[in-house]
Formats: sequence, C-alpha cells, structure tokens
Amino acid sequence: MPSVTVKLYSVFFKLLLKRRLQNRIQSPSDDSQTFGIVSRSEESVAPANPTFLDGVATKDIHIDPFTSLSIRIFLPEVALSPPDLPDCPNRSLDAKIGRAPRDKDENAKPDSRRHSLGIPNSSGTIPENALSRHNSFGSSTNGTHHNQSNNSNSSLTSNRNGSYRAVGFSNDLEGLNLRSSLPTDLGNSNSNGLLYRGYAPTINKGRKLPVMVQFHGGGWVSGSADSVANDFFCRRMAKLLDVVVVAVGYRLAPESKYPAAFEDGVKVLTWLAKQANLAECSKSMGTGNKRVAGAGLEFKKSEMHRHIVDTFGAQMVEPWLAAHANLTRCILLGVSCGANIADYVARKAVEAGKLMDPVKVVAQVLMYPFFMGSVSTHSEIRLANSYFYDKSTCLLAWKLFLPEEEFSMDHPAANPLMPDRGPPLKLMPPTLTVIAEHDWMRDRAIAYSEELRKVNVDAPVYDYKDAAHEFATLDMLLKAPQAQACAEDIAIWVKKYISLRGHEFSY
Repeated sequence: MPSVTVKLYSVFFKLLLKRRLQNRIQSPSDDSQTFGIVSRSEESVAPANPTFLDGVATKDIHIDPFTSLSIRIFLPEVALSPPDLPDCPNRSLDAKIGRAPRDKDENAKPDSRRHSLGIPNSSGTIPENALSRHNSFGSSTNGTHHNQSNNSNSSLTSNRNGSYRAVGFSNDLEGLNLRSSLPTDLGNSNSNGLLYRGYAPTINKGRKLPVMVQFHGGGWVSGSADSVANDFFCRRMAKLLDVVVVAVGYRLAPESKYPAAFEDGVKVLTWLAKQANLAECSKSMGTGNKRVAGAGLEFKKSEMHRHIVDTFGAQMVEPWLAAHANLTRCILLGVSCGANIADYVARKAVEAGKLMDPVKVVAQVLMYPFFMGSVSTHSEIRLANSYFYDKSTCLLAWKLFLPEEEFSMDHPAANPLMPDRGPPLKLMPPTLTVIAEHDWMRDRAIAYSEELRKVNVDAPVYDYKDAAHEFATLDMLLKAPQAQACAEDIAIWVKKYISLRGHEFSY
C-alpha cells in the first residue's frame, strides 16, 4: 500500500482538484476564442535554462501564431559530443544511474528486478519469490542484449565572444557554447568564473539524437510543458535515453475543448517534419559564394540560410533541432490524458504514411492512460475512489473537455476499443503501457494492450505494485525510488527501437 504521507497528500489533492473543476464548470466559457491557454496561473513553472549545468539545456518556442501551442525542447549534453564516437547510440544505463555493473557470470542468479508474468526462468519454472518493483506481461520481443558504453562527457568550448550567433545552422561556423570570462565575485560561483551567454549549434558538428515527443498529464484542464514536475521528468528521460525531448504545451480545457489538444499533437509532429525538411534544404543550398544570375549580387552561404529563414517566416529553422534531432527515430510518450493524445497522434502518423516524412514514429509509451468507457470494468468498480484521480473527479474533467453535445464515455477520445477509430491496430507502432496497481483506469489500458498483441504488435504492460495514478510524474512522487525505477524501465524498452544497431540496449 502507498505510504501514509501519499494517502494524506492524495486526500488534499483530490479536494483541491475537484473544487477547481467544479468552479470551471460553473463559470461560463467563451468557445469563440481559439487561441487558448497552455498553463494555469496556479501552476509552478520552471523557467527555460539554456545551460548544461545539470546535463540538459532547455528552450521554449511558440510554434503556432494562431493558437497558444508551444513546445519546450530538452537537449542533453551528450548531443555536443563528436558524431563519430563508436558507441554513440546508447550509453550504459548502469553508468547513468550510478549503479554497479551487473555480473556477467553465466552461473550468476537471474535478476529478480522485473518478473515477467507467464515467462519461466532457465529452470523451467516461475520463481515464487520473484517479487519485484513491477510486473510486466505481454512482451513479444526477443533479442540479444548487449552491454554498451559511451564516453559522452564532452568539454565545452570557452569563448570570450559573448554574443549569441543566431545563424547557428550555417556550415562555416563552429558549434559553440558561448561563455565569457567574468570575475568570480560577479559570476555564478558554480560556473568557475564563466558567464553563460547561449548555445549556438551548427549542422554536422554535433551528434544526431532520436526525438521523444512528450505530452503531459493533468486531466485536460491543468498541467503544462514547463511545469516543475514535467520539467524534472523530461530532463530525467533526456539523460537516461540520450534523446532530444520535445514537451508539447497543448491547449487546455475548458477554454479549448476537444479536439483542440489532439489537433495540437498532430500540429507538433507536422511542425517537426517541416523543420527537418527546412534544415535539409538550408544545408544543401550549395557551398561557398553564390552569384544571382543577371543581378551581379553575391550571397555567402550563411546569408542564404538567413534569406531562407526570412522567406518562410514563422517556419524558420530551429537550430537545436537542425543540428541534433534525428526525426527518423521518433518516440511518442504520453502521461495520463497525454497518453490519449499520443495514441491519437500515432494513429494519424500511420494514416499520413510518407506524407509525414522524414518523421517516423518507431514506438510509443502510454503511461497510465486516461481511458474510460460506458461499461464499467472490474477496476473501475473496485478502485473508483482510488488515490489522486478518482472516478468522479475524472468524469468532471471529461465534461470540461468534451463538447456537451458529444459527451459520452464511449467517445473515441475516451474509449480506445471503439470501432472505426482509425487505421487497423496491426499498423500501430510498438506500444509500451505503464499502469499502477491502485489506478481505477488500469483494466481498460490492459485490454487495449491485449488487442494490440492479438495482431502481433509488441505491446508489453508494466504493472507497478503499490503505485497510484501519476506515480512517476506527480511533483510529490518524482524523486521516489519507484518513479526512478519506472523511468529506467521505460529507457530499457525504448532503446530497442531507437538504437542504430537494431534491437539492442544496454542494461
């Protein structure tokens, strides 16, 4: 069972959340305003930090001039390492989390850290005492596990020029961490007398990393991409997986009802595809100086890049993504209601096919998805008054999100098992589902995973004992051992699909 502290926190959390939801239902909403909001005033926000002091740099971008849709990019420091290192796809997870390497002895006892239900051990039986932090079942992937290492610590270049080079994606400039010398008493005491002035990457100078598109939770009406809890979680995933995390700040209800949040998810994926194409266009615009025929004018390569950016206006090249993002290996990760958005975006990516090139969704992770239905499951009856998000509170959230004339628990946004939701399930990408023992929505998530496995989609379920909804992403629980363990398990599974060497991952 959860600790007494978690139980008390859950009581106050539910009272406060239910009161806020009821107030929003009673207050009139203006449906004519399409701009929307992506964060609440009561939300604790972590400011963007373009330094690598904790191993990850962040920046915020507003990507749609007609709505409030925005993203936060999380760039791990490993992206600054030279691209020709032999073990660049994966670093040893043991090294990242500070754990001692595992025993390579063939006679060593099997690790009971994770117990796969229905899968016997080497002796042909399932150990009775193989209790672990979670149960996983339904995994259909077989592969060889290899230990990999990566010396990813790269020294950052000191430079006395403190200006930010906005044309950071031209090939005739060096990728720089621009710092300027400063007396220790004036600068940050932790920066060794160096004041950070910004990071200006260049194409082909750093490492290309896979991209994880992350959708936060909050029951449609709260949460944000830049909240303290979401910022901490995304930094953790960026460092564990060596990926560029793009956290989506989608529009919240009731100011923006369905399908605004779902459309925002697709917009972000389309924007990423455009960014990749613009970066490739900018990269291939010749070399050296170019003379415009009949005009007698010459443009340097960097000026041509600047000209392209100005011509495309709002769709200008984002230098961090141009230099470090490999969108042919894209993962979707959704938390709570964000899992519903991730699943919808995955379906739309399947439908779009090559129209979404070069973006390719290779896997998705659904963390305790916000699935519901009109016919109650066993867990929906037994755990209706569960921790943090109980059934009555979630019904209020759905009433705020769905238009009144469309309100139904079998709405395609709520029930993943409804027919005619999109492409056949057999075309869906590999899907990892994370559930909690004390989450009343767990049974429907398991049922959806079972339907995927019936059509031979790799769709394991990780079931965490003594855990509640949002146990790995809620602000109070983020630093708990179970939250760290969940992040590690997700990293291990995802690495099967983002490794350049095939189905390999380090453990």
